[in-house]
This record gives sequence, structure tokens and C-alpha cells, in this order.
Amino acid sequence: MLVFIISLNLGVIRISPGEVFRTLLGAGTEQQALVLFEFRLPRMVIALLIGAGLAVSGAILQGVSQNGLADPGILGINTGAGFAVVMFIFFFEGDMGGLGTLSIFIMPLFALAGAALAAFLIYVIAWKDGVTPIRLILVGIGINAAFSALLIYFQLKMNPNDFMRATIWLAGQIWGTDWRYVLALLPWIAILIPLTFYKARYLNVLQLGDTLATGLGAKVEKERRLLLFIAVALAGACVAVGGGIAFLGLVAPHLARRLVGPKHQWLIPTSALLGALLLLVADTLGRNLLAPSEVPVGIVVAILGAPYFIYLLMKTNDA
Repeated sequence: MLVFIISLNLGVIRISPGEVFRTLLGAGTEQQALVLFEFRLPRMVIALLIGAGLAVSGAILQGVSQNGLADPGILGINTGAGFAVVMFIFFFEGDMGGLGTLSIFIMPLFALAGAALAAFLIYVIAWKDGVTPIRLILVGIGINAAFSALLIYFQLKMNPNDFMRATIWLAGQIWGTDWRYVLALLPWIAILIPLTFYKARYLNVLQLGDTLATGLGAKVEKERRLLLFIAVALAGACVAVGGGIAFLGLVAPHLARRLVGPKHQWLIPTSALLGALLLLVADTLGRNLLAPSEVPVGIVVAILGAPYFIYLLMKTNDA
């Protein structure tokens, strides 16, 4: 809440806390109302939704794979979703600056298809009498690189304006700054995160291994597929609005695990809150560090998250 209030005040047009309060009550100027209600508030709400969605997606992937390095950005799921969205824009829209209302609601479906394709390829290629954590990461990095190469190929076929827009967006840019994007993303978050919380006990059981989980009565493969679908759907919907934001799904669950332990009934909501907080902080920094220029939020998150990923990777190799 504190970061939310501070973020409302900061920007090219500074608005004091008192003026923010008066504007929210309908007593501010037209300019203040325009800045708050049409630009800052929808973007901040989107940042909260994306942060929560990516964090929960990462928590699911780490739980299902029993791999602390799993993250939708590192594994290539985000890139697969981004590739599908760029393909949709390239073939059906032709102009990233002129997306219609219907397209805004269709994009998460295309992102889901791309994310699902990436997840399927990773799982199939990494499978060799099971999936080991290191193999999963290495295959995911390879799939990420392949989709990135395809993205560059199609970007080069775009007009220069769309090329720059796509490049910035793929770096992690919250490009939806109106309430239509909130409405497009909100149903995915509002349905899938509570469903994950409901399935938290299965994530706990999966930590015991397939044999013991089956002995306890869990339908292991069915629950694993459902949880993977939820993780992929969350990541895809978030990428459709926020671009390729990596490392958030890695860092937030680890921080949550340090705070509340490994029990997923506590880990899932804590990860969602921490993910929302981290992305809101990153977006606030990105908007104001070099104002009036803007640093893509994905770059800010990567600067904060990459050292932590390297630390975890070294720790895993040591093990």
C-alpha cells in the first residue's frame, strides 16, 4: 500500500499526496484526474496483476518440477507466448500502435497457445527416463533461444516503428495503460490464482515424489498436467499485456519460501503479494529514474533478478 501511494505521486507530473487524495474523491483538477485515472492507476493495477500472476506461475513450476531454478521467463515459456503475440500482430493487425478492443482480449489466447507450445517442447525434449532439474533448465534455455531467433526474424519484417515497439515490449514493457487491458487480464488472474490456492495441497504432495504421492491417493499425472496448464496460462496472459518479464517468477517464490516456509497454502498467496510488490517497485523505478525517458520494467527486474539466478545456479551446481 505504501509503494502504491508513493507511485501515485511520482511521475513527470508530480502530484502531492493531498492532491491525490482530493482527486480520488473527485475534487482534483481535470489534469490531475486525467493523469491518475487514465494513465497511472490502470498501469499500476496491471503491474500488480502481472506481478502476482508471474510469481504464482513460477511457484507452480518450481513445485511441479521440484526445481528451484524453474521460472517461466528462464524456461522459454514467456518467449513462446511473446512469439505468438508478435505473430498475431504481424499477420492480423499490422500495427502495434492501433490494437482494437477485440484484439486486446484475443491476445491472451494467442499468448496461451505460444506458451503451451513452448512448455510442450521443453517437456518432451527434456524427458529421458524422467526430467532432471538441470536438464529442464538447459532445454528451457535452448527453447528460449530458438523462439528469440524466430522473434528477431519476424521483427525484421515489420516496419521500423513496429520493430521498435516490439523490441521494447519484449524487453518487458507494460504497454497497456488503459482500463481495457485491466479487464482483459483480470479474469485470468481472478480465476487461476484462487484455483492454484485450491490445488495447493496437491503441490505439497508432489514434493514427496511420484511413488509416495500415488500411495497417498493423488492422481499424480492428472494434477501435474492441470497445474502446468495453470502456470502456462498465467504466464501467457501476463506476457500478452506486460511483455517478456523474466526472473520475477524465480525470485518471488524464493523470497516467499524464506518468509513462510515450503507449505503451498502459505507460499502461493505470499508469492502473489511479493510478485505484485516487486513489479510495482520496478515499474515505479523504471518510470522515474530517467524521466521523462522510461526504462522498460523487464530490464529493471532483470537487473535485480539476474544476480540472484546466478547465485541459485552456483548453489545448485555445488549440490
